[in-house]
Formats: sequence, structure tokens, C-alpha cells
Amino acid sequence: MINVAKTPPMGWNSWDCYGASVTEAELIGNAEYMAANLKQFGWEYVVCDIQWYEPTADSFEYHKFTELCMDEYSRLIPAENRFPSAAGGVGFKTIADRIHDMGLKFGIHIMRGIPRQAVHRNTKIKGSDATARNIAHPYSLCPWNTDMYGVDPKQKGAQEYYNSLFELYAYWGVDFVKVDDICVNWLIPSNPYSTKAEIELIRRAIDNCGRPIVLSLSPGPAQICEARHLAANANMWRLTDDFWDEWEHLYNMFERCKMWSPYVQEHHWPDCDMLPIGHIGICHNGENTTDHMSRFTRNEQRTLMTLWCIFRSPLMAGAELRDNDEFTLSLLTNSDILEMHRFGSKPRQIYCEDDKIVWMSEGSGDSIYVALFNAGDNAQNVNIVLEDLGLHSGKEYSIKNLWTHEEGIVNDGKIGGIIPVHGTSCYKVQSMR
Repeated sequence: MINVAKTPPMGWNSWDCYGASVTEAELIGNAEYMAANLKQFGWEYVVCDIQWYEPTADSFEYHKFTELCMDEYSRLIPAENRFPSAAGGVGFKTIADRIHDMGLKFGIHIMRGIPRQAVHRNTKIKGSDATARNIAHPYSLCPWNTDMYGVDPKQKGAQEYYNSLFELYAYWGVDFVKVDDICVNWLIPSNPYSTKAEIELIRRAIDNCGRPIVLSLSPGPAQICEARHLAANANMWRLTDDFWDEWEHLYNMFERCKMWSPYVQEHHWPDCDMLPIGHIGICHNGENTTDHMSRFTRNEQRTLMTLWCIFRSPLMAGAELRDNDEFTLSLLTNSDILEMHRFGSKPRQIYCEDDKIVWMSEGSGDSIYVALFNAGDNAQNVNIVLEDLGLHSGKEYSIKNLWTHEEGIVNDGKIGGIIPVHGTSCYKVQSMR
């Protein structure tokens, strides 16, 4: 685990644009776009989200108790009608090889547990005399997806099952695994983190698979009381349910980031979820009505990127990248904002009153980053004095606006100005010696 995610992972995930219906051609097309336009800015992971093992997946909805593609050892494998290069038992290896050849990394989404159809057929577990029925936990179910039973960690064969999964993923060349239905036990509200032992099975399986793999836990909200356990076992963990392009979702994220900011550290990243910007809501069933460009205003999109980057959340773009307009591309390629994301440290909220919010983080040398937000419904003057940032009013400081790239000198011992509705200003401040 120590060899991965030294900085917050950056990449693309298929969920926001294709839901459960993404195809091989769409994965490769977005990877090619990333390699040509985003790789130089630090974007590197290409992640295939949920239901890649379901031949009939065609929307953001899940088909109940549908037939899944599975091998003899109870392990789900890619549906060949959607991922043709998986034919002949190759799985995702050909896709991963193509993505690696572009200088990028490949990731997949999985659901916690073992397939129900494996349990019903009582199929084998590789490396064990136990079978799927022996290790399944009959009361550990996901309420929104019928594909899996949870694994009972106490049963013989449970560790061997997860070992066999990650042995397969290592063979494919997987670099990133997003595990879903993992932070919350939906059936036991009094014990919302009762999947801890299953997380530990996954951690051991990754550590023993012979390949460095980033572990991302989902969905949220993760429990703050379990921060130590999360950091000990995962590289990323979700702070929220699915995050979409609604102002209320973004507004609520300020408080979540404040709560989790003490736990931001190398290799371990509280995750604000994906970036619903650009062209999202696409699917393949011919009945979709959610296909749209992000509903966030441009000010809100800059606020989203600023908060995620100063907090140092992982960044996972969710749009069909090939449809990016100039503005969306500018958000993903702002080298000043991404420098703050990559090299800032100790992010924290400094001030919050009347929907005026100020964050800071520490840069290299004697520089700092300062983000000012107007979360109100009218334009407001948002300011912070140097002393509140740990700076000295008697010294001179240079200042660079990370969105406009304008440079200047701090005047009057304070930073800020008029910020539009739901907007932001973000600066790098450096002592002038």
C-alpha cells in the first residue's frame, strides 16, 4: 500500500456518463483522449465502473437477479459482447495492456462479496476446498443491487476467495480497484461499519497479489469514528453518497471537508467523489432523458475544482471526455490549481460565516494557498487578513490568482474582494525576501 497514491489519484471513471453500460470502445476512446490532452497534467487512471460483467447492462439502473459472466472459481469476468477483447478467457488484460501502452493506468469497480449465482450454483473457490455457499453471508445484502452476497470473514475459504480475485486482477494488469457497498452495512443501522473484517480480507489480498493496486472504498458517507481503520486499509474512501451536479450537494461538501481535513495524508485520501462536469448522463437503452452538460454554473464548477484541490481529494472526472468543451477542458488543465492539489499540505478551513468560507493549505518553501468561497445567493465581499493565515502584516507578499493567473502584491494586509454567487477566488501567496 505504501507504494501507491503518494499524491491524490487523478483519472476518469465511466459512471457519470455511462452508468452501468460502458463498452470497450468507450473506455479506449476516453483513454486515448486522456493520453493526448490530460496526461501531462497528472491525469492517469482510466476506471471501468459497475456491471462490466453483465451482458444486458444498458443504463444507470440495475437489472434484478440477471445472469452475470463468471468463471469456474466464482469470479466475475467481463461480458464479451461489451468487451470483445475479453474473449477466450483473456479478461481485461488486453484493455489494460492498451491503456498501459498509452502511459496510463487501468482500474475497475467491484461489488463487495461473492456473486449470488455462484452461491446458488455452489461453485468452487480457487485455492480452497470451500465453496461459494460456504463463505457467503446470507444476511449481508446490498439493497440497491442484487448481484452479491457479502462474504463471511470467519469462514474457511473467505480469504482464499479474495486472494483469487486479486490474483486475477493482477494478471489482468489492474492498477486501481473501487470496492462498492463496503463502508456501510445497510441492514444493521446501529453498526454502520460492520464490514471492517471484509475490508481487511481485501487489504490482505491486495498486499499478497504481487502488484501495487490503489484501493478505493465506496459508497459513503464513511464514518469519521473509523478514520484510523480506513487509513490503515485503504488509499481512498468516500465521504458522501453519489455526488451529482446539484448546488445542495456541493454546499454540503464544505462541512464534510472540514470534518475530514485532519485525516488528509500521503497514500490515504478522504474522497469527495467524482467531478460531474462536462457531458454526463449518457446511456445505451434509447430511453435516457438525463443526457446533459453539467448543471453546475461556471462559478460553481470553479468552486468545485477549488474545494476538491485545496482539500486534496482524489479527482475522478466523470464526463465523456471526447465531448469536452473549451471551458471543461480548462478546468481539468489549470496547472496552477493542480499544483495546489498535488503539492499542498495540511488543508484546513480558516473561517466560515454568513456563507463566506476561507480555506488554506501550505505550499512549498514559505508559500501558502488561500481559497475564498461565496456560498451565498448574492455577490459578497470575502476577505481574510494576513494574521489569520499565520502571516505577518509588516512583510511584503507576492500573490497569484490561480484562476486568472494574474500576479501582484498583497495590499492593505488582507486578501480577497467581491466574489460572485457560488463563486471562488484562489491564490498562491509567497513571501518577498
